[in-house]
Amino acid sequence: MTRGSLMVCGTASDAGKTVVVTGLCRWLARQGHRVAPFKAQNMALNSYVTGEGGEIGRAQASQAMAAGVEPEVAMNPILLKPTGESECQVVVMGRPTEVVDALTYQSAKLQYLGTVLEAFDSLRARFDVVVCEGAGSPAEINLSAHDIVNLGFAAERDIPAILIGDIERGGVFAAFYGTVVLQPPERRPLLRGLVINKFRGDPSLLVPGIEQIEKLCGVGYLGTIPHSEGLGLDAEDSLQLLRWGRESPASRANGEVLDIAVIGLPHISNFTDFDPLAAEPNVAVRLTVHANELGTPDLVIVPGTKATVADLEWMRSTGMLEALRSAHREGSIVLGICGGFQMLGRTIEDPVESAAGDVEGIGMLDVHTVFEQEKITVRRKGNATRWCLGSPPISGYEIHHGRTKVGSSCLSFALLDGANGTEEEEGAVAVNRRAIGTSLHGLFEEDDFRAAFLFAVAEVRRKCFHASGVSFRALRNAQFDRCANLVADHLDTGRIMQIIESER
Repeated sequence: MTRGSLMVCGTASDAGKTVVVTGLCRWLARQGHRVAPFKAQNMALNSYVTGEGGEIGRAQASQAMAAGVEPEVAMNPILLKPTGESECQVVVMGRPTEVVDALTYQSAKLQYLGTVLEAFDSLRARFDVVVCEGAGSPAEINLSAHDIVNLGFAAERDIPAILIGDIERGGVFAAFYGTVVLQPPERRPLLRGLVINKFRGDPSLLVPGIEQIEKLCGVGYLGTIPHSEGLGLDAEDSLQLLRWGRESPASRANGEVLDIAVIGLPHISNFTDFDPLAAEPNVAVRLTVHANELGTPDLVIVPGTKATVADLEWMRSTGMLEALRSAHREGSIVLGICGGFQMLGRTIEDPVESAAGDVEGIGMLDVHTVFEQEKITVRRKGNATRWCLGSPPISGYEIHHGRTKVGSSCLSFALLDGANGTEEEEGAVAVNRRAIGTSLHGLFEEDDFRAAFLFAVAEVRRKCFHASGVSFRALRNAQFDRCANLVADHLDTGRIMQIIESER
C-alpha cells in the first residue's frame, strides 16, 4: 500500500490546483488508498460545515467527498473569509477567532504554523496519502518568508511537490522557470514534476519547449491536461461565477424555462448553493450585477454574504434594490438565503460585522435580525412545510452571526430536527408566497426538495415546468470521475506514485 504525501502548487491562482487535487483524490481512492485532501490556509467565501460543526473551505469538503471520506476541520485548519477590501475573519480549526487586516495577518500568521502542522500530522497518521493544495503561487516572494501554505509549509515536512501551469494564460514556460528560480535554494529540491493544464491542440507541439524547460528547471515533466469544459467543481472564489450567463433565457421546445437571477453581491458567499439549480435542464441561472439586467425573472435570489450591511447599502446605492422591488411588484418571487434572508427583513441590528447599529432592511418579510459575536455553524435536516407540496425532506448547513426572529405575519419555511426529538421552525414565507427566507446553505442539493421548490415557483408564476429527475449527487460524482480520468489518462501516474512515496 502506497503511503506518503504530495503538494500540488500552481504558477498562479486558477491554474488548476483544485481540479488536479480533486482528480488525484478520486484516482487514488479508486486504487484502494485511503486519501485525505489538505489545504493549510484557504481564502474563500464558499465554506462548508463539517459533521463536528466546524467551518472549512468548500473546495476541501468537495475533495474529501471525491476521496470518499468525511470532511473534517483538519483538512483546512486556517480559513480566511474576507469581510471587506482589506480585512478578513480568521477561522482556526473550524472556529472564528478574530477579524484582522491583511498587514496584521501577514506579520502574525507564522503563529498558526504549529496548528497547521498538527492538523497535517493528524491526517498523515490516519490516511495512506495526504494530497496538499497550495494557494496562489509559491513564487510570491514578498510573502515567502511567512509562507505556511505553499513550499514553506512543504519544507517543514519534506513533502514533494508538483507544479501546475495554465497554458491558457500564455507564458507557461516562463511561469515554470520563474517559479522554480525564485524559490530559496533549500526549497527547490521539493519540486519534482511539472504539469501543463488547459491545453488546446496537439500536445506534440509542446515537445521542444518541454525538453528545454526540464533542462532549465531540473524538474521532470509529468504530462499535459487538455482543456475541459464544464467541470463544475465547487469553487473557492468568484472567478468561477463567470460560468453563469447574464441574459434571460428563451423558452425551449420541451417546456418553459424558469428564469432565475442571482444578485451578484460584492461579498457574495456560498454561491455553490445554486449549482444544483444550474444543473437542471429546464432552469436558467444567471448572475445579475447591474440593476438594468434584472428584469422580471421567475425567481430572484439574494444570496449569502460575509458583509450583510455593506452589501445592502450597495444594493441601495446602485439601484439594485429598486430593481428588486420593481421585479417583486411585477410578480417575481424573491428568495433570500442567510445574509440575503436577513436583508429581506424589516431591520438588522449589527454591532458585530459592520458595527452599523440599527439598519433598515428591504421589508419583504416580517423578520428582525440581531448579530451576535458567537457564530452558528451547524448542519440541519428536516422537511420543507409551507412552500412545497408534500413536505419534501430538506437538509443543509447554517453559517451566520445573525439571529433572525420571525414575526406573526410570516409562516415558517421548514420544520427542522431539534434536540431531544423536538422540531424547530426555520425560515419565513410571506403569506402571499412571493417572498421566502432561509438560513440553510446547500438546500438545493436534495433532489426531491429542489424539484418541489421549482414546481412551486412555476405554479406561482403560472408556468409549465417539468422536473428533470436529475440526481445532483450523481452529477457531482461524475465530475469527480472526470477529474480522476484526466489524471489517469494524461499524467504519468507511475511517476506520481514514486514522488508520493519519496516523502521522507
